[in-house]
Formats: sequence, C-alpha cells, structure tokens
Amino acid sequence: MSRLWISFSLVSLCAFLCACGFIDLRPIEMVVEPSASNSLLAEEKSPVVIKFNTQMVKNEAEGILQISSDSGVVNGDRFWNDNSLYFVPVSGWTAGVRYNLSLSGTIRAVDGRELRIEHFVSFYAVNKNSQPFLEWFSPSDGESTGTGGIFFEFHFSRPMNRISVESALTTEGIVNKSFEWSDNDKILKVKPNDKLSALTFYRWNLKDSAKSTDGVPLVKTYSSFFITDLDKTFPKVSDVYPVLNTDGQWFPLGSRIETDLQAGQGIAVVFNKPMGENALRSLRFEPSLSGRTEFLSEKSIVYIFTRSPEPEKIYTLIVSGDTADSSGLKIGEDYKINFTPDYLFLNILSFSVDNISLDLKNNSSPYVLTVPLKSATGEIFIDIRFSPNFENNEEKENAALKITLNAFFPKTILSAALKNAKWINNDNLQMKWEGLTVINEETHVYKLTIPGGKSGISMADGTYMKEDFIVYLEAVK
Repeated sequence: MSRLWISFSLVSLCAFLCACGFIDLRPIEMVVEPSASNSLLAEEKSPVVIKFNTQMVKNEAEGILQISSDSGVVNGDRFWNDNSLYFVPVSGWTAGVRYNLSLSGTIRAVDGRELRIEHFVSFYAVNKNSQPFLEWFSPSDGESTGTGGIFFEFHFSRPMNRISVESALTTEGIVNKSFEWSDNDKILKVKPNDKLSALTFYRWNLKDSAKSTDGVPLVKTYSSFFITDLDKTFPKVSDVYPVLNTDGQWFPLGSRIETDLQAGQGIAVVFNKPMGENALRSLRFEPSLSGRTEFLSEKSIVYIFTRSPEPEKIYTLIVSGDTADSSGLKIGEDYKINFTPDYLFLNILSFSVDNISLDLKNNSSPYVLTVPLKSATGEIFIDIRFSPNFENNEEKENAALKITLNAFFPKTILSAALKNAKWINNDNLQMKWEGLTVINEETHVYKLTIPGGKSGISMADGTYMKEDFIVYLEAVK
C-alpha cells in the first residue's frame, strides 16, 4: 500500500506542477522550408524559413543556421515573423547551384524548453540546370603562335550570357578587343584590335562568374596562356645600294652605296624578311637629309631624296634598331653605313666677255678681267658654260635671274642693266648687258656675281655651286 500511495502522490504532484505552469513537457516542433533534399526555391530572393511552434531565444536559433555552397558560406539577412525565422541571401541565390542548409546545436524556447537539432537539407534556387563548362579553347595552353591574325576562341557546353562572359574574361596585355558570338551563343571569338607583340606571353582568365543564358555560373574558373614565338628569325639589313627611277619604277644599278651614289638616284635598303609598316620610318641620316620612304617590296624600301646630298661630303645612313618585321621582331641594334655622293658641285667650265676668256684652270675666284668697251651704249656680251647640264626651263630661268652685274668702283657710277639672256643649249648661257661706262682715263670696275651655296644657283635635284663665282670687270676704252 505504501508504494502505491507514493506513486500516486508523484503523479499527482506532476499534474499539480503542470497545472500551475511550472514545467511544460510538450516537445518543441520545427518545420523547415525547403523541407526535402534537392528542393527548388522559385526565385533568387526566395527565403529559407524555419518555423517553430513556440517563441524561441532568437540569437540561439539564428546562430545554428548556416547555408553554404561549393563557393563558401552564404551571407544573408535573418529576421523573424512571429515564431518563424527567415533567411534571405544578400546577393540572391544563383541558379543551378546546390546549397546545403545546416541546423546543428541546442536551442531554447523562451519558456526554458530545449531542442537538440541535427538537421541537414540540400536545395536549389531558380532552376536545377547543369553548370556550363568550357569544352575547347584556342590558342591551346602554352601554344607558340605568330603575331598576326591571332584571336581567342572559346566553345561552351551551353548557350552563354554574353555580358557575364565578356565581363568575366580578362586578357593580359590586350586592352582593345572585339567580341563575336555564334552557334546560339555557345562560341565566342575575341579579336585583338591591335597587333600582338613578338616573343610575348599572353595570358587570359575566365572567372566562374560567367553564366549561361539561364543564369547558371560556369563550373570553374579557367585560365591559359600562349607565346608569340613561332617566328624566331630576327630581321636584319642584307643590302644597301643606289637605285634609279625609270618610268615610275626603281631599278638597281649594280653600284656601291659607299662611293657610287649619283645625283637623282635613291637608296634601296633590303632586309632578310618581310617588314612591318614602321620600316618606312626607320631611316635617318647624319648629317640630316630630307626625303621620303616607300616600299619597293615586302622586304625592301627606297629612300627618295627631296634634295640631293651635298657632293664631297660623308654621310651616315642609319636604320633604327627598333625597325620591326611583319611579326614584330626588331633588328635590335642600329645599322650604319657611310657613303660619299659620287658627283661634283655645279661648276663653270668656261667664262668669256666679248670673246675674252678667263683662265679658270690656273686661277680662282674672284677673277679680274679687262673689258674694252666698243659701243657707246656700253654693251658687253657674256658667255657662260655650266656643268652638269640644266634639265628644264625653270632651272635655266632662275639661274639667269640670279646673276648680277653691279657697279663696284667708283660708287658713283650706275650698275649695268641686263638687256637679254638666252640659253644656247642646256649648259650654255649667253647674256647681253648694257650701261657700262668709261669717262676719260678714269677706271670703272663692275662686279659680276654668279651666286653659290644652297641659296644660289641650283638645280631641281639639289645640285648647287660650292661658292660664289665672282669676276671684276675693268671697263676701258
């Protein structure tokens, strides 16, 4: 009887305590959404919800909730609605990614009841489509290539979102590029807008932020490199020689640049391989010479002088070490060659006044010549022969106009006046001057000047007289 009484007393006590609110032995119930593995949340901001049937200690419940993927722990906002805990990812769910929800630990209700939880569930959001991957790319990893016509090509397993792929792709050393999509956005060609440099590593990286058209990210990050070292033959200058233009074409003369360059000729520079456009800017001269450069062939250029180099002067032709071939390889060091033009200054072969000739061989300018005046008008007839020949009428006219005959002594006499001038042929100028005077026995001296130097008499090809040709004419009766 005593044991039965004790049992009855304990049961009665428990009932009394429960009735008085001191102890609640009812279990804490919990419902998780998504509930089953491989569930699918409808939208990228759809919440994960943990529902309780009683009020919980919030920080404890929040602390045991963790959601992760292969990329790491998902950051999200936690908030409560009554007894339900909501989790919304900050950046939204990513389509096609498998997420793992973990609830692990002991949490308490506000009334003191405890709940030990070990709950795991996997889920997806938006869709369960498979992740795209890169099936093939070119150039292949570590491939040797040239520098011209090179482009990247990527083949994906699924149609891709263009903007996400283009934003995820980086190409070291290639800033300006264009994108070309094909095959329903499964093939991408990336073309550099600028020519690649020779002997250079080019690396690319495609991050896994690239997504398919349905929003599923690339399965992983891809990267590779290639080297523009297919062409290993460095350019060099193989020959330099004079050329002559005939009927619009330049022909080699079989002569040497060092000693045989003639007036009116150009200089051909020949390389051992096809050259790039910068070869046209590769030549310079010391001392400086003016002109322009044109391609003769893919392996040669010609320098065309605006004015011929000066005779009897040593020049240095320099081909820059930065001159590059069609693939971008550079010569490396300046190429230099010296040459002296093989032609003379513009010279006067003979000079006479009224058939009185000067001795040009045994004397030098300035000359003195006594000229008897036979006419009351003070006319004299001057005959001049040049070498080389003048080629056109403009050169001849300019030469005649630059010759002067001025009063020299005394200063009170008037200068002579040119009555007429004519060219007998391309090398012979005849001039008639008037107004020379003689008074009694007084000596009248006139100075005839044929100007030299670059600003004096010259020809179209730049040939000019080295110095002034001066004759003092002493007029006598």
